[in-house]
Amino acid sequence: MDFPPVPEATLLRRLGSLIYETLIVVALLLLAGLVFLLPLHALTGTGASDGWALWLFRAWIVAVLGSYFIWFWTRGGQTLPMRTWRLRVVDTGGSPIRLRRALCRYLLAWPSVLAAGAGLAWALVDRDRQFLHDRLAGTRLVRVEA
Repeated sequence: MDFPPVPEATLLRRLGSLIYETLIVVALLLLAGLVFLLPLHALTGTGASDGWALWLFRAWIVAVLGSYFIWFWTRGGQTLPMRTWRLRVVDTGGSPIRLRRALCRYLLAWPSVLAAGAGLAWALVDRDRQFLHDRLAGTRLVRVEA
């Protein structure tokens, strides 16, 4: 597919942003875990180590992370690390992404990352150097000029 003439984000820049994003996500997960587990412990006297509480906790984490990413991607196309590394997520036409495409990108990123990063490694063989979840979702990361 031929992309519009927008500067492509290099793989190194995208990986740098990903490392920074990991720090933000860890902090967000710690806060989300606290918000979930403190009331749970107060109500039941236990944590979320098994059974229904564990599944509810997992769903909570997926929802919190989804809210974070989808919010930023649909409002300017950048999370804080993406701003720092001057990246923006757009559709294949170069336009900002809408809710449906952002949700698709988010859901496809899970197996892309959890399969030992195979979806990220896909960029090494992709003709446009796109991550697999971006290829499938119809999105791409572009460089934002200063």
